[in-house]
Amino acid sequence: MYLTSENSGYAKLRNPSYLIEAKHGAVATENQVCSEMGVDIMKAGGNAVDAAVASTLCIGVANMFSSGVGGGGFMTIRIPPALADGISSEVWTIDFRETAPAASNESMYVSDPNLARFGGLSVGVPGELRGLQEAHNRWGKLSWSQVVMPAAELALGWPVSKELALRIKWPFFYDLMFNNPDFQAIFAPEGRLLEEGEIIKRTNLSWTLTTVAEKGADAFYKGAIADSIVEKVKATGGILTREDMANYSVIVRKALEGTYRGRKIYTTHAPTSGPVLLHMFNLLEHYDFDLMLGVNVHRVVEAMKFGFAARTKICDPAFNDDANRIHEIATKEFADKIVANLTDDRTHAPDYYNPVFDVKIDHGTSHISTVDQDGMAVAITSTVNLIFGSQVMDGPTGIILNDEMDDFSVPGIPNAFGLLPSPYNYPEPFKRPLSSTTPTILENEDGSFHLAIGGSGGSRIFPAVFQTIVNVDDWGMNLQQAVEFGRLHDQLYPLIVDADDVYPPDLLDELRHRGHNVTVLPVERVAAVVNAVMQDGRSYYAASDSRKNGIAAGY
Repeated sequence: MYLTSENSGYAKLRNPSYLIEAKHGAVATENQVCSEMGVDIMKAGGNAVDAAVASTLCIGVANMFSSGVGGGGFMTIRIPPALADGISSEVWTIDFRETAPAASNESMYVSDPNLARFGGLSVGVPGELRGLQEAHNRWGKLSWSQVVMPAAELALGWPVSKELALRIKWPFFYDLMFNNPDFQAIFAPEGRLLEEGEIIKRTNLSWTLTTVAEKGADAFYKGAIADSIVEKVKATGGILTREDMANYSVIVRKALEGTYRGRKIYTTHAPTSGPVLLHMFNLLEHYDFDLMLGVNVHRVVEAMKFGFAARTKICDPAFNDDANRIHEIATKEFADKIVANLTDDRTHAPDYYNPVFDVKIDHGTSHISTVDQDGMAVAITSTVNLIFGSQVMDGPTGIILNDEMDDFSVPGIPNAFGLLPSPYNYPEPFKRPLSSTTPTILENEDGSFHLAIGGSGGSRIFPAVFQTIVNVDDWGMNLQQAVEFGRLHDQLYPLIVDADDVYPPDLLDELRHRGHNVTVLPVERVAAVVNAVMQDGRSYYAASDSRKNGIAAGY
C-alpha cells in the first residue's frame, strides 16, 4: 500500500476525524447529534431501518441546508438471511425521488435557468416522508411515532453546530438570512446570525413533525400541511398543486446487483448513478489494482470519465425510449467493450468518451449509513439539492423546499453543478430527474455484510463513493483513512481534473505526465462528503467525513 505517515492524503485535514468501533450497531451521519440519535433508537430496541429513519429526520432538522422533509432521495436496504428466507440476504431499494409537477414542460426554464434553482418554480414534489414511512412499514421494529418524535423534539431547540454556523455566514446567503422573513426568524432572530453553541429553534417544524408522528405521512401529503406548502410554492412562482402532493408515490424494487473482485455490490437503479458506479468497477476489474501506483490512479480517473459519459444516457426509466440503453451500462459485457479504449499512457478530450450531450461546449445533500447487530444495513441519501434547496421556506410548517428541478436538463444550458444537458433528462410531468446519488451496500463472497456507503456533493457523489471503496478494498485503508483520503474529480467538462490539496503530489505529477489538466483545490471546500459503516471480523466500524464536521456513533 502507498500510504505513509508523511504522505497520507488525509493528515492535513482541517477538522478532526474519528473511526468508531462498535459491537452491536453503528450509524454514520454528517452530524454527531444525528448519529447518536440513530444509535439511541437501536439501544431502545430498534433496527437499522428505524435508526435510518430517525437519523434522516434529525439531519433535516439540524442540517437543514442538506436535506429535509421538503426533499427526497433514495435508499438501499439489506435484509439479513435470518429476516429474509433464512438462506441468503435480500437487498431492496426505495426511490423516493422528487417528481416534476403535472404542469411541467421541457422548455419551462429556457428563458431563465435560475428559475430551476431558486424560487417556487424550482420545487419538485417532495418524496422523503413517503420513502421513510414505506421503509418503516416494511421493515421497522419500533412504532412510527417512536422514530419520528426524537427529531420533532430536537426541533424545539438545540445548540448551533460548527457546520451550521459556518454555512449561514456564507456571503451568498446574506440576503436570504436577513431579508427573507421566514429564514431570518430562524437564523437571525435578534437581527444577527446565531453563533456556534447558541440555541436555534424550529418550532413550526416541530409541530409539523409531531403531526406526522401522530398521523403518518398522509398528514404531509394531504390536508393542512399540504395546503400550506402548495400556497407557498404558488406565491413564489411555482406550479405545485394539491393533486401533485396527494398523488406522489415511491418505487420499491430489488436492488441493482453487480460484483467487484468477488464481492457483491447492491446499489440503486436509474435515475440514480448506480448503473454508472457498477460500470466504473467493471472497468477496473480488468486490472491488477492492489498498489496505489500512478498508472492505477490514472485508470481511476479514466474510469470516472467513461462513467460520466455513460451517465449522460441515464434518465427516469419510465420515460425511456430505449430500455437497453440504460440496462447495458451496468453489465460486464459493456465494460468489456469500453475497456479497450482506456489507454494507460494518456488521457483524451471529452468527445473520445462518447457522451450524449444535446450541445457541446468549449450541493445540499446528506448521506446516512446504518448497521445493526443482526446485519441489517441501510444506505440512504436524501437531499434538497442545492444548499438550502430552493431557498423557499413555508413559514407555517417550517419546511424548506427542494430545488430538485435543477437536476433536470435545460436545453443548451449546464446545471448548477456544471453538468451539460442530456436530451434524455428534460422536464416532463411526473418525471424523476437524473441523480448522482449512489447509496450502496457491499457483501463479502460468503454473503456476509461488508460495507454500507454513500455520499453528498452533487455530481461528485458517485466518484467519491467509487474512490472510497477502492481505498478500502484495493488499497487496504481502514474505513477512516478511506473516507478522509484526498479525492480526484473529472466530469469531462470543464476540462480539468480537480484534486484535493491533500492528495499525494507525486501521483498528481503522474496524472499531469499523462496529459491530465490537474487543478489543486483546498480540501476545506467541502466538494464531496462520504459516510460509511462496515464490518470487519466481529466488530462494526463507522466513519463520517470530517469535511463536513461529521462524527459517527456506535455501541
